[in-house]
Amino acid sequence: MYNHSFFRRMAAILAVFHVLMIVQIPLANAAMIGTGEVLAEQQQQVDRQQLLSMLDEQAVQEKLLSMGVDRSQVEDRINSLTSTELAQFNQQLSEAPAGADGGVVGIIVLFLVIFIITDLLCATNIFSFVKCINR
Repeated sequence: MYNHSFFRRMAAILAVFHVLMIVQIPLANAAMIGTGEVLAEQQQQVDRQQLLSMLDEQAVQEKLLSMGVDRSQVEDRINSLTSTELAQFNQQLSEAPAGADGGVVGIIVLFLVIFIITDLLCATNIFSFVKCINR
């Protein structure tokens, strides 16, 4: 009888552990992904790549150096942009005059001014020379 009650207790304990393990497993949720969602995600990746490739241009690199901004900081900021910010920024780039180096550099300068404003408002901490106004 001792063996019978031991096995019964062991079976109960194993059953409880089995139930606890099943409860922890997340359920898979299959759903259709719309074409619009896929296109929006792909467009966001393309927009981000376009911005990052602009950093390779000589005029942009010279402007960043003249402002004392490190390229890696700009890359980090571009990678942290939301899809809305990214779309707005690329729309401004597409509206810039075609072939005008001043237009692209002007957009980059505008982007850097936005970074400085967000640093002043303590939303980011990109530039060490900009002091937060709320402190």
